[in-house]
Amino acid sequence: MKKSLKIASAFIGIVVGAGFASGQEILQYFTSFGYWGFGAVLVATALFGYLGMVLTGLGSRMQTISHEDAVYAISGRVLGKIIDYTLILTLFGILVVMVAGAGSIFSQQFDLSPAFGRSIMIILVILTIMLNVKKVITIISSITPFLVLMVVGITAYSLMTMDSSFAELEPVAREQLSSTPHWLLSAINYVSLAIALGASMSLVMGGAEKDEKIAARGGLIGGLGFGFLILLSYLAIFAKVDVVGSSDLPMLALADNISPILGVVMAIVIFAMIYNTAVSLLLSFSARFVEMGTSRFRIFVIISGAAAFLLSFLGFTALVNWFYPVVGYLGLLLVGALVVADIRKTGKTAKK
Repeated sequence: MKKSLKIASAFIGIVVGAGFASGQEILQYFTSFGYWGFGAVLVATALFGYLGMVLTGLGSRMQTISHEDAVYAISGRVLGKIIDYTLILTLFGILVVMVAGAGSIFSQQFDLSPAFGRSIMIILVILTIMLNVKKVITIISSITPFLVLMVVGITAYSLMTMDSSFAELEPVAREQLSSTPHWLLSAINYVSLAIALGASMSLVMGGAEKDEKIAARGGLIGGLGFGFLILLSYLAIFAKVDVVGSSDLPMLALADNISPILGVVMAIVIFAMIYNTAVSLLLSFSARFVEMGTSRFRIFVIISGAAAFLLSFLGFTALVNWFYPVVGYLGLLLVGALVVADIRKTGKTAKK
C-alpha cells in the first residue's frame, strides 16, 4: 500500500498544475455553474479515479519509459500518431503556461518582475530533471501534502466565515466566466485536459513499478484524491465567490483574506505546484525524443526549457484562455483510446 500511496501522491502532484492550485480552473470549470458544479465535481472524480487506474496500470503492464509506445499500442498507427502529436503539443504548451504562471505569482504577490519568477522556475525545473526518474517522483510526491493541508484549511475557513448562504451566492457564481456552456461538458473537458497533461508522466510512473496491481491502485487512489481536492476547492470558492470571483488567483485571494502571512505561504505552495507540473511536463516531453540519462537528453532539456521560457512572455492569462479548452477537446481522443485499451487489456500479451 505504501508504494500505491506514493504513486497516488505523485499523480495528484502532476495534474494539479497552476490553474488548480490558484483556483482559476476550479472557478471556471465548476463553481461558475453554481449548484450544478457539484454534479460536475462528482462526474470528474469518478472519471479521474477510473482513468488514473487505467493509465498507471497500462504503464506497468507495458513497462513504459515514454508515452510513445503505449499510445501506438492502444490506438493504432493513424490515430496513435494524432494522439502522440496532441500529447507532444500538450506537454510543451502547458509547460509554457506553467512557466508564465510562475511569473504571475511573483508579480501579484511579491511585486517583482514576472521575468524573475519565470527564470527561477525554469532553472529549478532543468536542474531537477538532471536527477533520475525515481528521485523526481519522490520530489513531486513530497510536496503534494502541503497543497492538501492548505486546501483543507482554506475550505474550512471559507465555510465557517460565510457571509451569505449558498442560495444567495448561486446567482453570483453563475455570473462568473465559464470554460464551457454546460456543466457536464465542463467536467469531461476538465478531466480530458488533466489526463492529457498527466498521461505521459503517469505512464512513466506506472512503468517504474513492476507490480500492475500496485500501480493501478496508486492511480485509482490518486484520481479519487484529486477529485476530493476539487470538491474542497469548489466549496471554498463558492462560499466566497462574491469576494474572490474577480480574482485571477482565487485560492491565493482566500488565503490573503485569512492572513497576509498565509497569503505568502499559499503563494509558495502554488509555486511548488507549478514546479511539480513543469518538471513532469519537461521530463516527459524530452523523453519522447531523446533517451533519458544521456548527454543528448540533458542538452535537449536545456534547449526545450529555454524555448519554453521565451514563449512564456506571451502571458499566463492569455495562454490559459485559449490553450486549455483546446487541449481538453483534443484529449478526448486519448481518453477514448484508454477506455478501449482497458476493455481489451492492451499490453498483457506483450508483457507475457
